Amino acid sequence: MTGESAMIGKSQPQHHVVVMGVAGCGKSTIGAALAERLGAEFLDGDSLHPQANIDKMASGTPLNDEDRAPWLVEIGRRFPASDSPLVIACSALKRSYRDIIRSADPSVVFVHLHGTRELLKARMTSRPGHFMPASLLDSQLATLEPLQDDEAGIVVDIANSVEDIVQDVVPALTGALL
Repeated sequence: MTGESAMIGKSQPQHHVVVMGVAGCGKSTIGAALAERLGAEFLDGDSLHPQANIDKMASGTPLNDEDRAPWLVEIGRRFPASDSPLVIACSALKRSYRDIIRSADPSVVFVHLHGTRELLKARMTSRPGHFMPASLLDSQLATLEPLQDDEAGIVVDIANSVEDIVQDVVPALTGALL
């Protein structure tokens, strides 16, 4: 786990979690399972993208920082606006993106779903009807900045089962509440 020392000892009024990583890592699946286990609401950050962003990605063009900024602000805004624990799936690939989200709610903890390029590509090519083409995987991997030691977060291996990932994450999150 990365950033565990940044989490331990912090008192959070409720779980505010971003499940992050590149396309195909399972953010939506893990996010929904984690929210269920925590008794939290789940929101897929992709649903907050403006249509222009979706169209751009669907055409095979990566988003730039200007495209992402309003989307990240909206994701961050959702945490303090929520009256209950909240888990949001969001790529949050760069430190600066995570900083935008944290600027709205410093208690947010990031769960980084990490996997090999081969596994990610296999997952992307096997999911029908998603707007994100597998051709953008290398762009996402090049953009990804791993969690830093001073960021509240956890890194988990996506080669594990959904249940195993959730079992690893929940104690780390609840430990932050002690």
